[in-house]
Amino acid sequence: MSKAIWQAPSAELYGDIRLEEGVSIWPQVVMRAEADHIEIGAYSNIQDFTMIHIANVPTKIGAYCSITHHCTIHGATIGDNCLIGINATIMDRAVIGDNCIIAGHTIVTEDTVIPPNSIVAGAPGKVKATRNNFVANRLNALAYYDNGQAYALGNYRIWADPEQQAKMAAREAELEAKFEQLFGQ
Repeated sequence: MSKAIWQAPSAELYGDIRLEEGVSIWPQVVMRAEADHIEIGAYSNIQDFTMIHIANVPTKIGAYCSITHHCTIHGATIGDNCLIGINATIMDRAVIGDNCIIAGHTIVTEDTVIPPNSIVAGAPGKVKATRNNFVANRLNALAYYDNGQAYALGNYRIWADPEQQAKMAAREAELEAKFEQLFGQ
């Protein structure tokens, strides 16, 4: 397993935690995996004040995911290219399909299965729309990858750099083309 490209000094990680290439871990994150494991897929980011724990199953987060500020992920499985909104909670044995958006403040209850390409909101979380969110979610994850690399070098303002903004615009065009190739839409 790889080491995070950047991990905030205030992040606390305990137990069996498996990080793939390109992961960033932001301030005040807590991850605990005492009896099972936590795995974070490539190029995913775990943002400020998120808590990730296991249940009677591991917690698995796919590649190119953004777990945004103040989330709680507890013994759940999250597919690739997902964005989990601010202050969302994903509970034991829930499964989130690929390319989903879980809106801020949503609570996905135990054993809930969310199909791929869903937009989910509410308490309890319900599918409100179906849309393939591959481009937007992957673009967000890559922005955090770049930001994590910059933070590792002590640059805390990369998103304000016009060169970075141009890079993101070019990357969005590339992802749109990849989307067409993969999904034909």
